[in-house]
Order: sequence, then structure tokens, then C-alpha cells
Amino acid sequence: MSAIPLHATVPVDVTRHTLEETLQLQRAAYLANPIPTLAQRKADLLKLKAFVQDNREGLVQAVNADYGNRSRHETLFTEIFTVVDGVDHVLKHLKKWMKPQRRGVDLRNFFGASNRVIPQPLGVVGAIVPWNFPINLSFTGLIYTFAAGNRSMVKMSENSRHLAQFLIDKIPAYFPREKLAFFDETGGVGIEFSQLKFDHILFTGSGPTGRAVMAAAAQNLCPVTLELGGKSPAIICDDFPLRKAAERLLFVKCLNAGQICTTVDHAFVPHNKIATFVAMAKEIVTQRYPSLDTPDFTSIIDERAFNRITAAMEEAEARGATLVQLIPGKKWDASTRKIAPHIVLNAPDDCALRTREIFGPVLPVIGFNAIEEPIAAINARPRPLALYPFSNDHQQIQTLLDRVMSGGVSVNDGLFHVAQHDLPFGGVGDSGMGHYHGYEGFATFSKMRPVFYQAPFSAIKFMWPPYGKFATKYLDFLTK
Repeated sequence: MSAIPLHATVPVDVTRHTLEETLQLQRAAYLANPIPTLAQRKADLLKLKAFVQDNREGLVQAVNADYGNRSRHETLFTEIFTVVDGVDHVLKHLKKWMKPQRRGVDLRNFFGASNRVIPQPLGVVGAIVPWNFPINLSFTGLIYTFAAGNRSMVKMSENSRHLAQFLIDKIPAYFPREKLAFFDETGGVGIEFSQLKFDHILFTGSGPTGRAVMAAAAQNLCPVTLELGGKSPAIICDDFPLRKAAERLLFVKCLNAGQICTTVDHAFVPHNKIATFVAMAKEIVTQRYPSLDTPDFTSIIDERAFNRITAAMEEAEARGATLVQLIPGKKWDASTRKIAPHIVLNAPDDCALRTREIFGPVLPVIGFNAIEEPIAAINARPRPLALYPFSNDHQQIQTLLDRVMSGGVSVNDGLFHVAQHDLPFGGVGDSGMGHYHGYEGFATFSKMRPVFYQAPFSAIKFMWPPYGKFATKYLDFLTK
């Protein structure tokens, strides 16, 4: 994930006082209505859906302005549709999720005692959102935050200035500030925001910034869900049709110009199939993007990211790697911040393309002969956010699932485990902690509160001192 800077000073337009005031307003509203009804939660979810549908064109234009060029179809598919579909999914399941869970069948039940787990709202959730899918990542978090009955403050990225202003202007017509408030990153807001005493923080972004957010939250003993990034690998096994793998991988790699935390960062391909894979990749990508200036291909978000990616490509080439350009024309264009999709062969193990998350349309391809090679290579590095194995051999897939740990897995495709609303989404180790999406998202933003209901007659009475023969016999009965 791209970093969200945490600066030391706060400008006058978003002061600590403004943030604190909003938090106290939301907390007071929570205390006045701590357990919203199913009807109230459904109404909030429908308002989220209505907002993105009513303001679809404005949202698309704002994101496009922030990127310079963001494919309209990509915004509709990856951001607007995912929110609408996510709301619809939660509305189908929310009544069941809200029901208390009965737990335990043992000796206590004979006396009428019982156990329950009651999901209850935490209170106020703070969300820190990155720029790469700013509608998706802010509103998907809100879907589960509101489903669990909470209120929320959302801080947008400094690279989402147009969208942030649009949300700040338009959201009050749908939600009062005591329910939902958006904040722009005007410099220094991030550190102040992460130091607020929220009941939970959802952070999506880079590992270094995630550590800073977690350290700030720790001062308030505030729990965090961290959705970070990493170098998510694909493994194309020898039995899988190569053309099908190439078509699927390259769609994911070029989507949003590779600026996705769960995109395929690099691919392991059998040595004897690399040349064929490269030839297929040229044909596939050229058909989809005939030239670099097509509006269907998204720009890199800013000059810093553009320079970082192109410098990493030049470093790899200078050290002996082969850059294979997949569409004709310029390799890249600084004026539009577009980088042509590339495959990189023979990149050194310690170059930037192999050691840092690429976050761009550049795919290192690494050859292997035996499946043990990619397993060892992946396990030698931090655990990735996603794993993409391609094989029709169920035993081989199970071996990879057993031996390579990752946040999530898509078998025989890239990325799409994230789009399954009934699956949890989250990292592991360096790629994050905690989950949201699906029931796990509801549970993340709820206190799963254990409640023991004592029976009219308590068997503990047998254990009241002074201890005699009856207590001894009762303990023998319980422990033998």
C-alpha cells in the first residue's frame, strides 16, 4: 500500500480541537443510542448505497481528477459496484448476525444456567483511508462499521484532495456529523487523527505508516485493524493452461496500473514456459491497451510514485535485467504519469523490484523447475497479503496452501478473493492484522460480549466453605 504521511504539525483548517469536538459529538450520540435497531442499521446502509448511486458521476470525476487519468470503467467496477454489492450482501445477513449466540451444553444447563454471546456496537470507529481505491476502502469499512451499529470518522489521503472535498461537501445531506464525518489530509492531520481515543481504528496503507498508527493507538489501548501490503506472488504450475493464466494475471496486474495492495507483484513460471508466457503477454496486453494514451489505462498517482517505479526499472536493467515492454510506443510518459506494462526477466534478487512492493504495472517473472523453489523463495520473505497459485492438481494446491502462509488466496485467478463479500479480508504478519468483510467484518467492529445467566439454583452452593465431605465428593464427581 502507498504510505499516508504522518506529519508533525497541523494546519488551522483541521485542528486537534475540530477532531476532538467531532469525536465527542459522536461519542455522546453513541451513549444516547448505544444499540441501534436492525431497522436503524439497515437505514444507514441504504443511505450509503444511495449516496454512491446518487453521486456516481461526481465521485468518478473526483477520483479521475486526483489521478490525472483514472479509467472510468475501473472506478465504476472496483469502487461504485463493490459498495452497492457490499451493502446488498450485508442487508441479506444482518438480522442473523445481530442475533445473540447460544453457547455451551454442559452440567450447568441442568440447573437452568445458560451462556450467550451478544454482539454490541463498540462506539466510534476511526478509519484512515489510502488513495488507490478511496471510495471502495472508505465505504466498505463504513458498511461493516454501520452494520455493527457504530459511528465513524474517516480521514482521506493527501492524494485524494478532490474526492475528500466532494465527500466533505456532500455527505452531510445524507448523514449528520454525529454519525459520519470525513476529513481531508491537509498536512499533519494523520498523526492527530491516530492519537484520538477511538474505540477501534481501521487503517489501510503502508507498513511503515501502519506501525506509526499502531504505536499512536497503543497510547489509548485502542485496538487496530491494519490492512497493509506486501509482495503477493503468483505461481503458475506446469499443469495449468498457460494462456488462461496469462490472461487472468495480466488483467489484475494492469488494473489501476498495478496500484493495488493485493495485485500480483511477481510471478513464478516454469523455466521452459517463460518465453511462451512473454509472447502471450505481449499479444494479450496490446489487444487490451493498444497505446499508452488510452483512457482505459490509469495514470500513476503522483510524480513521486512515478519516479520511484521508473527508477526501480532502470536500476534492474542497469544490473542485467531484461525489460520487456508489452505495448508499443513510449516506455513511460512523465507528462501523464503513465508507465507501459512491462515484464522484467532476470531481475537481481536484491534490486528494488524484487525487494520492495512495486505498486505499478511491472511484473518480474521468476523461473523455477520444482515447486519447492517458489515455496522456499516466498517463505524467505515477509508473509504476503495474497497468494495466487494456478494449478488443476488439487493435491498441489493443497501443498501450497499448507506450506505458504498469506493473508488470502485466490486459486487459478488473481485478486478476486477480495471481492467475495462472504470471505474475510486481512493480512498476516507484515501484511496486516485483523479482518473485515463478511461476518468477520461485523465481528471486528462489534464487542462480542459474553454473558452468563445464572440459574435460580446455583451448583456453586456446594462449594461454599467450610469444605466438608459433600464438597469433596462433588469435586471428585466433576474432576474424575
